Amino acid sequence: MTNSFIIKIIFGLSTIIVIFFFSLKLFNKEKRTSIEKEAVVEEMDTTTNIIKDVSYSSNDAKGNEYVLNANEGQIDLNNDKVIFLNDVKATIVLASGEIINIQSNFGKYNINNYDTIFSENVLIEYEDNKIKGNYVDFSLNRNSLIISKNVVYLNQENLLRADVVEINISTKDTKIFMYDEEKKVKIKSN
Repeated sequence: MTNSFIIKIIFGLSTIIVIFFFSLKLFNKEKRTSIEKEAVVEEMDTTTNIIKDVSYSSNDAKGNEYVLNANEGQIDLNNDKVIFLNDVKATIVLASGEIINIQSNFGKYNINNYDTIFSENVLIEYEDNKIKGNYVDFSLNRNSLIISKNVVYLNQENLLRADVVEINISTKDTKIFMYDEEKKVKIKSN
């Protein structure tokens, strides 16, 4: 075997090895690009997370039942345990048999703890009482219903205007107050 023949074999093998690694690298690059494109498509698909005719139902340890319905819901992209709702209606059936109905334009519902924020044109109906406001924070865990922003409380005897009405769902204890201590709750007898 001559030196030139050995050099040709080494050169030929080197060329084959270089072509092999080059094609391998090119194939991996195309594969990685394909995977990145698929990931982008999947990410775009998760932005269309609108759910029609949403309904949730839950019971607490005390026997209270909470049913929430909405025309539309959208899962929060930052926290998949939170759902933003449109045209919301909720019913709370207390263990005592009393019923509280709540409706609002919008809502924010946490599927872990059932806490719900109702906002815009909120109406709460409980026995002969109606409470209107722009913001309601409801929590089964805290046993509370906090109504705020332009609160109007109406029953057969009185019309009341205040900044906040806090109701303990179990005991029915109610606190009515203004944020500014200088201002007074306005009550008008019917």
